[in-house]
Amino acid sequence: MEKQKITGSEALLKTLIAEGVDTIFGYPGGQAIPIYDCLYDYQDQLRHILVRHEQGATHAAQGYARVSGKVGVAVVTSGPGATNTITGIADAMMDSTPMVVITGQVPSPLLGTDAFQEIDVIGITQPITKWAFQVRRPEEVAWAISRAFYIASTGRPGPVVIDFAKDAQVGLVEYKYEKVDFVRSYQPIPDINEACVEAAADLINKAKKPFVLVGQGVVLSHAEKELMAFLEKADIPAASTVLGLSALPTDYPLNKGMLGMHGNVGPNRKTNECDVLIAIGMRFDNRVTGDLTTFAKQAKVIHFDIDNSEIGKNVAVTVPVLGDAKQTLAAVTAKLQPAKHTEWIASFDPDAKEEQDRVIEKELNPQEGYLKMGEVIRKVSEATGNDAVLVTDVGQNQMMGVRYFKYKNTRSVVTSGGLGTMGFGLPAAMGAKLGAPERTVCLFCGDGGLQMTIQELGTIMQEQLNVKIILLNNNFLGMVRQWQELFFCERYSATIMDNPDFALIAKAYGITSRKVKERAELDGAIKEMLEHDGPYLLVADVEEKGMVYPMVPAGSSITNIIFGDNQ
Repeated sequence: MEKQKITGSEALLKTLIAEGVDTIFGYPGGQAIPIYDCLYDYQDQLRHILVRHEQGATHAAQGYARVSGKVGVAVVTSGPGATNTITGIADAMMDSTPMVVITGQVPSPLLGTDAFQEIDVIGITQPITKWAFQVRRPEEVAWAISRAFYIASTGRPGPVVIDFAKDAQVGLVEYKYEKVDFVRSYQPIPDINEACVEAAADLINKAKKPFVLVGQGVVLSHAEKELMAFLEKADIPAASTVLGLSALPTDYPLNKGMLGMHGNVGPNRKTNECDVLIAIGMRFDNRVTGDLTTFAKQAKVIHFDIDNSEIGKNVAVTVPVLGDAKQTLAAVTAKLQPAKHTEWIASFDPDAKEEQDRVIEKELNPQEGYLKMGEVIRKVSEATGNDAVLVTDVGQNQMMGVRYFKYKNTRSVVTSGGLGTMGFGLPAAMGAKLGAPERTVCLFCGDGGLQMTIQELGTIMQEQLNVKIILLNNNFLGMVRQWQELFFCERYSATIMDNPDFALIAKAYGITSRKVKERAELDGAIKEMLEHDGPYLLVADVEEKGMVYPMVPAGSSITNIIFGDNQ
């Protein structure tokens, strides 16, 4: 008896379900209609979120992936539908976010004919994906999708693109799902080198001033507990990259804050004072290292990473520890001798006090004048019990957000790190709320970034997503303006913004909003926002020329710190 055959589109949906997918973000179009027609019969198993722009689909899938730990999924049509996903795919590649993007494509006989809405999706996306593959036959569907999920989610995670020709969508196939858990020539987790484990432990045991740099790799490897055990046994202070921030609770005793251009003073200075620098799941981005010729030259460097291409790429490494951080941290910890570095840890305190006095106190507790970004962010954080998911757009709102929000739980920071994508915030917040519906999601954005993807308010309206949007409105492209003030003689070229009435826009989408100018109103407005059952836009009019300090100028040594108080 012949087995029942199904279409390639149904094979796609069945395989998504088999891979554990429950939510997809997308936008239909001509070359994806068969997929969407089939989806009509699977609505009880797959929740489809109709975004208002395909870029929004990818950022929403990223937000979903970042908080849930699952693979985010976006489905779009061919041509402009596919090219509109490029920014989100590149962003996911830079930030190691697991995502599968499925693009419709013209029927395979028309490939190469410049057919209506045909574009070379594979050629465009290969440089910014872990894998890109074109499905031309329905027999390839189940294998390609399962392989896509395996590649996207294992090793160093990242985006995969499946370009799905229309004739493969409608063609019939005897469906058989077999989960892909092996790809020849692809080794997602390197074997642990015991000699490197021994060498790393030996360096740490002999260190007088060890210092740990925590990256997102700790979160991606689910290695938060292993990190704490490692730090506590050897009594080592740690600081985080932007994407690694919530790997440790903010109030964890050995957590000394954030690294980088707008990071905390102590971590930046101590990077150039420690004798052993231990980087875990981070890539020595230039915003963390500053001038590489002056970065940690006094230190021996141990680099834990799953991706061999990162070892020695920017910073010379004394001991590489390749492998999954959950495994390698445990292996090294087992060989550590219990230690105490009381004096070294205490040496961070004067730097923290200097930063508190020169920057933080002025930002969080201003006595007069306009609202400050930092005070709004800290008040929102504290009102949530420091237990919310922070989502940011890009710019001053982002740097203030990661500086002044506090974290209790892991997977609490969703922001565009490597690519720095304005417009990321609003759709990413939608995805974060769907990925962690039980958690409060607070989005901080600027007036510039919000307007890049403001149409996604329509998605929030349709899905009634309970996202709390805090717009830090200063009528400027704030971060560019800050650089113009500091480095371009206050020549504010193309950074002043005439903005619409954002409250009226929110009202048009049926979203409750409130505008705050006065400090006396702030606490009440935040309380109202958090207690409101549904999406809410809080527009905070902040000082127009606010500055994010401290700041390390681009390309400068990380110890060359600007405080902004006429030092």
